[in-house]
Amino acid sequence: MLANKTILQMKYARIIKLFAEKGHLTYEDAMDKFYNSDTYTIISEGVADMHCMSDEYLADELLLEFGMMHAPGTSLAFKK
Repeated sequence: MLANKTILQMKYARIIKLFAEKGHLTYEDAMDKFYNSDTYTIISEGVADMHCMSDEYLADELLLEFGMMHAPGTSLAFKK
């Protein structure tokens, strides 16, 4: 299912903000990484209804994708 484009753009902005805060990135760097990520591709193509996941979950997926966080259940949550 494809989501409304305006609603998706608002969601992207929230995800980028969380990603920047959690990853200690500038908004510009976070935006660049987001729009060039596999996570963005999956969301924008409507695969597996990823757009229905929470902003927090998707920001964490970006942290995992870019190696800024270890997978849940491991001994270290965030890389130093």
